[in-house]
Amino acid sequence: MARLLHNLLLLTVALTLKIRVMGYWSLIYGYCALCTGVALLKLGWNIILRPSTTFQWTVRETPPACLNDTSLGTHCYVRIKESGLRFHYVAAGERGKPLMLFLHGFPEFWFSWRHQLREFKSEFRVVAVDMRGYGESDLPSSTESYRLDYLVTDIKDIVEYLGYNRCFLVGHDWGGIIAWLCAIHYPEMVTKLIVLNSPHPCVFTDYALRHPSQMLKSSYYFFFQLPHFPELMLSINDFKALKSLFTSRSTGISCKGRWLTTEDIEAYLYALSQPGALTGALNYFRNVFSVLPLSQSEVKSPVLLLWGERDAFLEQDMAEACRLYIRNHFRLNIISGASHWLQQDQPDIVNTLIWTFIKEGEGRKSYRNL
Repeated sequence: MARLLHNLLLLTVALTLKIRVMGYWSLIYGYCALCTGVALLKLGWNIILRPSTTFQWTVRETPPACLNDTSLGTHCYVRIKESGLRFHYVAAGERGKPLMLFLHGFPEFWFSWRHQLREFKSEFRVVAVDMRGYGESDLPSSTESYRLDYLVTDIKDIVEYLGYNRCFLVGHDWGGIIAWLCAIHYPEMVTKLIVLNSPHPCVFTDYALRHPSQMLKSSYYFFFQLPHFPELMLSINDFKALKSLFTSRSTGISCKGRWLTTEDIEAYLYALSQPGALTGALNYFRNVFSVLPLSQSEVKSPVLLLWGERDAFLEQDMAEACRLYIRNHFRLNIISGASHWLQQDQPDIVNTLIWTFIKEGEGRKSYRNL
């Protein structure tokens, strides 16, 4: 009888797990279908309003002058033997000084860290990378090449090929996700972790599944699972959707004095209009559901989490929840009035908070609003 009850219990657990997995993927594909329907309606409306310009966009052939600004650093390349990929990065500061490595988000590239490159080069070897599939770094063609474990290994390999075994790791958005994972899997590599507007991956998964409002804000995750169609929607009307991400009242940079200039916008369009560039960027999203939840989640490095109060894509409650996974000093700063594009929106505040965190000892946990 005991064995029978034990077998029934195992069967029940297995069945429950299978039902949960089916429900998980049903939710993903169902929401993907819904987002596709909404996108088709938007496309149809665009064709009605702008029949002659909807399917027109321009590949930028020449980089704007701001991308060759020598005050930002030197353009360099490193080829990783293990993956065979060549990575582009911009570096400043003396070789041999502590390494501060910057990881950008979507849909950005190294240029999003221009304010920090200038700020921290006095005391650090600062390096802003074009991550796999972005900017002048190599762009693998297969979706499989953008698995999270590959992206994390890229960062480890880059640190080593730069001649370091430790770094101050700074990440925003998708770069933040990769930075969290680097700290989880390679704690000895991360002296201190600094993350901007990107929750711990476990927090994001758990929170989104329990809060429909966040699920709605994350609808683009589901839409981006489709092949080809998201690239089209981001390209129509000469990349209007990409421009809007940075400039619109609802999602764009909030601080009036920090709005992107025409040249700044052209820098982004130069990087993202190249053949295959959007596919490389979107492939990050096309692998994310297959690896969550994580098997490892603890962060042993000291962590600074900076959060823009007016983030249009991520709810603020996730920021505080991140402390559950941190086994070291944790500082959280909510920056009033700041958007998702935090390091560009409020660079002076961001830089000051990073300096403070870098120089302080590992005391007790603290929390402060700005």
